[in-house]
Amino acid sequence: METANIAAQKEKVLQVLKKRPLIISGPCSAETEQQVMATALGLKATGKVDVLRAGIWKPRTRPGSFEGIGTKGLPWLQAAKDATGLLTAVEVATPKQAEDALHFGVDILWLGARTTVNPFSVQDLADALRGVDVPVLIKNPINPDLELWTGAVERIDRAGIKDIGLIHRGFASYGNSEYRNAPMWHLAIEMKRRYPELLFINDPSHICGRRDNLVAVAQEAIDLDYDGLIIESHIDPDKAWSDAKQQVTPERLGAMLDEIVWRKETVHAMDHETLEKYRQQINHLDDEMIQLIAQRMKVADQIGQYKKENGITILQTNRWNEILEKAVIKGEKKGLSKDFITKYFDAIHMESIAHQNKVMND
Repeated sequence: METANIAAQKEKVLQVLKKRPLIISGPCSAETEQQVMATALGLKATGKVDVLRAGIWKPRTRPGSFEGIGTKGLPWLQAAKDATGLLTAVEVATPKQAEDALHFGVDILWLGARTTVNPFSVQDLADALRGVDVPVLIKNPINPDLELWTGAVERIDRAGIKDIGLIHRGFASYGNSEYRNAPMWHLAIEMKRRYPELLFINDPSHICGRRDNLVAVAQEAIDLDYDGLIIESHIDPDKAWSDAKQQVTPERLGAMLDEIVWRKETVHAMDHETLEKYRQQINHLDDEMIQLIAQRMKVADQIGQYKKENGITILQTNRWNEILEKAVIKGEKKGLSKDFITKYFDAIHMESIAHQNKVMND
């Protein structure tokens, strides 16, 4: 009978992972048994959540912050699962954490951004999970490095894990103010292109770092054909022990999910929907290019100020030739023509000169 129950649960997990959209939600941190259960019951009541997540171990940037309740929180998660029928998911960073999570019946494991960034940690987990039949979701690394993300997928895949998914939670970026972690959609799109067969989840909570922008980011993800969302929810967000600003109540989560326009392809509109997704990708890439160009011009302004203060001419021919030559070489390797690169960088150069000239003569 126990074997039959295990098989039935495995089949349920596989069916839930195929659902679209897949919604994962729960508290940033499991704090108390009552908090976990109340949040789980609230999420179940929405009728929209498939998987209950909770932080059991919380890797923090600096010591002294709340770093998770630890293994004693796993029975709380198991009890909430029994009460609601929701699947459960937790982040693991060490083989022992993975072992403990599986011992208490956790259905889905995920690797956090601080783990993905470290190939040694990923390999330790891959070795520990070898031969284990459990889905593993992999968050993007903290820094914008697709090779680290790809490497984590390859390590987990070589361990024999059949069901692998990706979580896009944004990337750390210096000077960023709009987001807690800049989405850098172009990197996520490239990862999606590399692994079109993998489950692809967006994490608006960690991208935004605050509640007011969650719907907008979630909508962007859905417009880009993500398979689902992982959003942090807490029965009393303002009193949460960690990441209070980005969590919402279960009731608010249900309302948010109703606000999202859930786009999907149909047989009759397939061509139109596909084209629309490509256009959305183009729009996001164009927006990011404009932001990058604007940042480049701010640096040009600073260079102009330095040249003004030190009596240096605006035009530095040797420096410009060096930039252009490198750009042409890199561009051609990426399939871009020399003519295009030359015209593009000439336009950038002229705008940069205009900015420096304004600074020099202001």
